[in-house]
Amino acid sequence: MGKIEEISRECFQDIIVSLKQRGAEAVILGCTEIGLLIRQEDSILPVYDTALLHVQAAAEYALR
Repeated sequence: MGKIEEISRECFQDIIVSLKQRGAEAVILGCTEIGLLIRQEDSILPVYDTALLHVQAAAEYALR
């Protein structure tokens, strides 16, 4: 609905903590909206935002 709620961020942070406890070494944000909710500073694990990675790669390609 276009709203970013703090409770949603907290839920994702809880999930990330759980994943770390189960051995995860990083988090892949594979949905464009999740990158709006979770930033690197919100996570105890490294975060890879696929939307950002694609944009960076496209810009690098276009500038070659």
